[in-house]
Amino acid sequence: MPTTETRVYRCYMCLICGFIYDEAEGSPQEGIPPGTRWEDVPMNWTCPECAARKEDFEMVEI
Repeated sequence: MPTTETRVYRCYMCLICGFIYDEAEGSPQEGIPPGTRWEDVPMNWTCPECAARKEDFEMVEI
């Protein structure tokens, strides 16, 4: 019997301004399509609210 894989998306919060990056929503205005995993977001991507670097984000439970 085949199993159904459930995609669990995570959220990451900017520690500088509180902006939330939700993997399910992506960040289309910055060219990141919905469903993009955090590890697939380019290293040079910055927070759209405060320009913080990717390493200034932390995974959060929402």
